[in-house]
Amino acid sequence: MSVTSLSFPYGESIQWYSPEQIPQLPLQPLKNWLLACGSLTQKLKSHCNQFEVKVLGEDILPPLAGEFPQQQQAWVREVLLCLDGVPWIFARTLVPGTLLQKSTANFLALGSRPLGELLFTSDQFIPGRIEVSQFTPCANLASLIDSVGQSKQSSLWGRRRYFAHHDQALIVCEIFLPAAQAHIEANNLI
Repeated sequence: MSVTSLSFPYGESIQWYSPEQIPQLPLQPLKNWLLACGSLTQKLKSHCNQFEVKVLGEDILPPLAGEFPQQQQAWVREVLLCLDGVPWIFARTLVPGTLLQKSTANFLALGSRPLGELLFTSDQFIPGRIEVSQFTPCANLASLIDSVGQSKQSSLWGRRRYFAHHDQALIVCEIFLPAAQAHIEANNLI
């Protein structure tokens, strides 16, 4: 796998929707994965022998359009979540600068630990709404998919989840890569 941090950030501006606003969600079982309320990290771990987080990059950056309109800066972390060596999920986490300063959670020290472990084992964060999207990846994300040896599909499915921390929220976006979509559908994984 020839992924480097030279192309960080890979994320792109995506139009997200409430699941009720999408006329045609994917069929089961992918729909179940997109709308799962629990920890996606735990769900992924239950379907592999080896779970790995590959950090693509993290930095304090200006948010993309629509991510945090009131914030000048956000901590951005992009990772690949790999199951048995195969990248399944491209995840992009955004923590507004003001939340980064207020929270006792040490986001900057996560390293290769999954963020889901922090979010779902701490009472500081309350899981919130899930939004979904089907989109054609931009050049950066398409290059990332190509660099991990997966065929570029015309469209991908992803979800965006909000986690409340007092009066603020952080955002976690999770894009299901072609290998994940194919494996989930072919094996009818719930």
